[in-house]
Amino acid sequence: MTIELPAAIRTFVDATNRGDSDAFVAAFTTDAHLDDWGRGFDGHAGIRSWDRTDNIGKRSRFGLVDVSLGETPDTYIVTLEVSGDGYNGTGPMRFELRDGLIARLLIS
Repeated sequence: MTIELPAAIRTFVDATNRGDSDAFVAAFTTDAHLDDWGRGFDGHAGIRSWDRTDNIGKRSRFGLVDVSLGETPDTYIVTLEVSGDGYNGTGPMRFELRDGLIARLLIS
């Protein structure tokens, strides 16, 4: 079974690859939470901060490896190959969506 990547997650990937921070942040709910190996970032201000220090600010690029359904509705496990001036490697990210936007992202 092929799982279509939801629009918000596609925007997360595409905005990163384009270096478009505004589009990247807009893919998240205003009260979103991002957990990057135990470091938490909340709301659009927190997401923008993480983007600046760990994502687009590090010239990250994402390549989609796999997508699967999570254990609850509107949850997706997306495996990405990451390259850039920060983390380089392949790993899963757990996305929880609400109203078509990313409400929670767990990177571990």
